[in-house]
Amino acid sequence: MWCDFEKLFGQKGACAGCWCQHWRMSNRFKEWENKKGRKNKAASKKLILSGGMTGLLAYDGDIPVGWCSYGPREVYTRINMMKPYRRDDIEGVWCINCFFINKNYRRLGLAREMLAAAAKFIKKRKVKIIEAYPTPLTKDGRQLPAAFSYTGPLKMFEDIGFKIVQRTSHSRPLVRKMI
Repeated sequence: MWCDFEKLFGQKGACAGCWCQHWRMSNRFKEWENKKGRKNKAASKKLILSGGMTGLLAYDGDIPVGWCSYGPREVYTRINMMKPYRRDDIEGVWCINCFFINKNYRRLGLAREMLAAAAKFIKKRKVKIIEAYPTPLTKDGRQLPAAFSYTGPLKMFEDIGFKIVQRTSHSRPLVRKMI
């Protein structure tokens, strides 16, 4: 899995050297600046090789074209540090928090298929609540660019039964689906 993950994320580590570590670190800019790139890549490699990172890779034949990150909320440090997502009822909650789709495969419904597959996998784990932090349309009805939409569009989650349970600002809805 690591080789395909690395191939999909490319030289830059998906977006700005993230390597799917954004949600796993504190909300401190200094930590991000220190770890982005090579350190984040090493952290993801270690997690993947040890079985500590959950997610889905999508393929077109043998070519990896998409990634969907999900797992128990408690492994994603940043979520509880962000005011719009703080909650007291997080025990046993899993989240779907990131998508990275190869630029040639965007806007084809791949993220929607991966979301459904991730929700199905989480349900098999006997999880009762799935949560996410999707990107809404702008106030004037436009979709944000891909670099700012890595959590997936709000409508995609609503279409499969997620409901907004907390919204401290227009740009930061927290959605949940009860299983």
